[in-house]
Amino acid sequence: MKRVLEIFQELNRIPRPSHHEERVADYLCQFAERLGLPYKRDKENCVVISKPAAKGYENAEPIVLLNHMDMVCVGMKDPLTTPVEAYEDEGWMKARGTSLGADNGIGLAMALAVLESSDVVHGPLEVVTTTNEEDGMTGAANLAKDFIKGRRVINLDSEDYDTITTGSAGACIQYHRIPMHHRTAPKGKHRWYRIVFEGGKGGHSGVDIDKGRCSAVVPTWALLAALYNEFDFEVSYIRIGEANASIASSAEIVICVPSGECSEFVKQQQFLMNEWLREEFGNGDPDMRCTITKIERQETVINGKAFDTLMNCLEQIPQGVVEHGEGRVETSNNVGRVITEDDHILVTTHTRSFSDTDMQQLSRDIANAFTSHGAESTVVMTAPAWSENQKSEFLSLASNTFNDVLGWRPRMVAMHFVLEAGYLVRTYPGIQIASIGPRILEPHSANERVELSTIDDIWRVLVELLKRLA
Repeated sequence: MKRVLEIFQELNRIPRPSHHEERVADYLCQFAERLGLPYKRDKENCVVISKPAAKGYENAEPIVLLNHMDMVCVGMKDPLTTPVEAYEDEGWMKARGTSLGADNGIGLAMALAVLESSDVVHGPLEVVTTTNEEDGMTGAANLAKDFIKGRRVINLDSEDYDTITTGSAGACIQYHRIPMHHRTAPKGKHRWYRIVFEGGKGGHSGVDIDKGRCSAVVPTWALLAALYNEFDFEVSYIRIGEANASIASSAEIVICVPSGECSEFVKQQQFLMNEWLREEFGNGDPDMRCTITKIERQETVINGKAFDTLMNCLEQIPQGVVEHGEGRVETSNNVGRVITEDDHILVTTHTRSFSDTDMQQLSRDIANAFTSHGAESTVVMTAPAWSENQKSEFLSLASNTFNDVLGWRPRMVAMHFVLEAGYLVRTYPGIQIASIGPRILEPHSANERVELSTIDDIWRVLVELLKRLA
């Protein structure tokens, strides 16, 4: 495990937000060159490194280790320059003030440690690392049909230590742009306020969507709707959320209201919102809070039609769980970010479902809600749902390996997150995939952490599984 953590720390010194993976792809190619191993790098910066079989296992079926190199960067002022400062705390690895990148840096570090080791017994091996998994999956979607040869894949991107992930939801990410322009802010008897929601847990917009977290989108809309229904006011600035794939943990809005009754109403909202947050989210998200501060006059406000459109659209689209299945979330939608930009308000939505049909229909309904009000909706990514045969020889072997190495048998579960497996199944006929990994809590948030002992356990399972497959 020591070497796995050393490689993980090397990765965390390389900023690697989605869409900007060039430097970590360089690192992977240099890693292969140092070991004298052949590699390929495609136009999407995906990298596959090949390693010959251990002596005596040359005729074994090739095995693929799959990971992605990007991470969700939460808490970073500049993700392109900020390294992750990781530290150990009572058996866990955490990061100071940012997301950790254990998703999927730990799995990638394991795969690289296998490449480096002379002790691990395995057949022909391909370590493939994709790009942009967290915000579009364009890397996996565009893999060439000859990029890999193996048809048995161990994906090291699971976050549930006691589980072999055997399926995942399909997903659709959409960007909705509401036309907007800035105009000179009103003068005279007006008061300006900065409204901030902060302290939310945030988290993964798939696996955490049913855990009672408070998306900052919800109280922001509720407060603005209360004002909207009673008074005329102006909005200067909106920033809600941190990443498309995260539950929004914070929001900041700057508004301008007439002095007098409206101003007094705004000042009352801090107390009322905090009472409401405690009542609605006190168990699932107890630290979410609202602060309203009087500020100096701003130079511009956004036009009223754009704000009206935003309020109407957010009222029409779902936030959170849409449908429950048997013991799991079946369909969900997450509003990841709402941001005022130069000439539009950007709203991002991340829709997931185990039914591709339901996912596509809900995505269309959401897009229609925006386009019917004159906004432009663009599909950034669609990923198909994926499901393995849990009784296959491959998954039975993986389950037996857990039992023999760790003394317990893992669950086999389809998870409400999105994995690249759906694209691989589409591109490589006959492929089989088992997804495993250490215990990672609060991914996609500044509270992300990985349990160190489970890294060692999954490493031992991986080594034994590779040997048995050989």
